[in-house]
Amino acid sequence: MLPEYDFDYSQAQPNRFAGRGAVAVTLRADVLAYLEARATAKGLPLGEMVNDMLKKDIELIEVVAR
Repeated sequence: MLPEYDFDYSQAQPNRFAGRGAVAVTLRADVLAYLEARATAKGLPLGEMVNDMLKKDIELIEVVAR
């Protein structure tokens, strides 16, 4: 193995999301900037606002699918 891949894991911490059913999602920079601005304007945490938006999208999909 190359020396640059020889990491010291003695101070490593477990993944704080592991086992909680949380999923990490990577957003494009422009999408993140837009969502952060909306969340700030509404006074909501980013995660809460994104989840609310997704729930509304799911409801719309379900209505159209009927």
